Amino acid sequence: MEKVAILDAGAQYGKVIDRRVRELCLDTDFLPLNTPATELIQNNYKAVIISGGPNSVYADGAPSYDPNIFKCGLPVLGICYGMQMMNKEFGGAVEKKSTREDGQFKITVDPKCLLFKGLYKEQCVLLTHGDSIDKIAAGFKAVSHSGDLIAGIANDKLKLYGVQFHPEVDLTENGKKMFHNFLFDVAKCKGTYTMQSRESDCIKYIQETVGDHKVLMLVSGGVDSTVCAALLHKALRTDQVLALHIDNGFMRHNESQHVEESLSKLGVNLKVINVSHSFYTGSTTVPDKSSKSQRRKTASLNVTTDPEEKRNIIGDIFMKVANDVITELNLKPEDVYLGQGTLRPDLIESASDLASAKANAIKTHHNDTELVRELRKQGRVVEPLKDFHKDEVRSIGNDLGLPQELVQRHPFPGPGLAIRVICAGEPHMERNFAETSATLRIIIDFCNAIKRPHALLQRVKSSTTSEEQEILLEISKSSHHGATLLPIKTVGVQGDCRTYSYVAALSSNEDPNWENLMTLAKLIPRICHNINRVVYIFGGLVEHPLSDVTPTFLTANVLSILRYADNIAHNILQSTGYNRNISQMPIVMLPLHFDRDPMASDPSCQRSLAIRTFITADFMTGVPATPGKQLPIDVIAKMVTELKKVPGISRVMYDLTSKPPGTTEWE
Repeated sequence: MEKVAILDAGAQYGKVIDRRVRELCLDTDFLPLNTPATELIQNNYKAVIISGGPNSVYADGAPSYDPNIFKCGLPVLGICYGMQMMNKEFGGAVEKKSTREDGQFKITVDPKCLLFKGLYKEQCVLLTHGDSIDKIAAGFKAVSHSGDLIAGIANDKLKLYGVQFHPEVDLTENGKKMFHNFLFDVAKCKGTYTMQSRESDCIKYIQETVGDHKVLMLVSGGVDSTVCAALLHKALRTDQVLALHIDNGFMRHNESQHVEESLSKLGVNLKVINVSHSFYTGSTTVPDKSSKSQRRKTASLNVTTDPEEKRNIIGDIFMKVANDVITELNLKPEDVYLGQGTLRPDLIESASDLASAKANAIKTHHNDTELVRELRKQGRVVEPLKDFHKDEVRSIGNDLGLPQELVQRHPFPGPGLAIRVICAGEPHMERNFAETSATLRIIIDFCNAIKRPHALLQRVKSSTTSEEQEILLEISKSSHHGATLLPIKTVGVQGDCRTYSYVAALSSNEDPNWENLMTLAKLIPRICHNINRVVYIFGGLVEHPLSDVTPTFLTANVLSILRYADNIAHNILQSTGYNRNISQMPIVMLPLHFDRDPMASDPSCQRSLAIRTFITADFMTGVPATPGKQLPIDVIAKMVTELKKVPGISRVMYDLTSKPPGTTEWE
């Protein structure tokens, strides 16, 4: 059996590599980065792929590896960090540049290189890195460039290839072809592996794991938990499956009722409980950052602002409520397994050992908290979908005969609306706020900024290519935009690491040129590394900067306003028939009150809303819908008009950010 070894350097997309390889009918093993070359030879691997990772190859704590992997005769493809490892090992140099790239960019490739055989010279790829090759190793040649940066190297004689971008993700449009070229033209694989029926594998796994025990299945109503519940229902006896829907107070409009009706049609006997008060007032313990061994108790959820703590509290309360239900049913906890619709992206972003031993945690998913991990160690968690991505789960749902309205439903996170409220008691304005604001204004008003020499102008120039500077010049000449740095932070993923950074907001009195706005949204985080999200604000030019926030917490009033707004936006999307064009569309509440004259000392008492459209296949990467393309401008305009009518709403925004550098959700 042909096999490919994937060495894990801690990339967010590491587990996507083996999916791509399996799609080419080749089996894979996901191995630690320090796997010895002798082991790779003894186990007859046909090729080696080294994933990306969050580290620097020159860092003191850089992951260890066997340098002989590059000299044992096996073809090697190094991705991002893997390429930098390869270059360093053969005497090349890697250094941190002023330019970092996080997003989808156009690069040039050499079609004469086997890796890029059959491809056009210009390719659209995902780049996410801060370190870059400064000097190419002896024996290697540059086969790809991103502006002035080297994006690919090759040593044909040794069959060693490296790319700075990520060919495994959907945002690299011809990534699968590149893998095919490497595996079939370089490594001479034949592609004889065929995957067994995914549904049969899941059924077998459930039956072997559960045996005669009972399973308490937590059902949210999303496609993941619904498909998981259906698999359990098919694999086990009816009396073994206890389906539970917990209304945590953060559900969408009529969500719990919809979940109950939908699952009853599948023959699933669902128990629904409303414990919203337990969530609002609940807390948990988290590691104390000031002490490695100590833990501290969090504040109650309804006054917590830290997004990680919010997720941890919600996840742990889910477990506590589940245990209470088990007790009420007079069952012994050790005799009941926990069923979850956990997907691979959940585990990757939570930095679970089930996905990667070295990945950086982006955000804790409610189904991968410390309490859940402890249950896993005891072998008491059943997760038949843990190796699947969203599109694969939908495929299983189709195979199971689930209704299309369930299979194609937009995902809704377990923590629900709780992570769609940016909670804050005070503004986020660190020491770099003023400098970042000034840099942002230079980018937006580039045509005038270049007339006035400034130290920050030089930073903008050093972080962009001459072609990108021409683009900034053209955009700033053709239209006038305002730029406002918002005093809040959101979660992002940059260079395989979690970021918690500022949001840049653009506004204008002119009709928006969406292509230009999307271009700016790519370039701004590339220049300002402490910005991971860019939005457009409807309603005209923002005249006054923001220096305070409206105190916002998870209260019943705040949640009811967001629930109402979310229902308005999704009803418009559904009624116009464009919900199939979008993978997900969170509506996010922000603690921001615009259009207040600082001289008038008016208090901040209103809030704003952001429309976050997202298009993706696997939720590991994705892009926003471009107005006028995937979504008609009049549909968005209708949403904005209706959302602006919601009581207490100051402004409505449109999220322009791809993933990376922003995550799908803001928290």
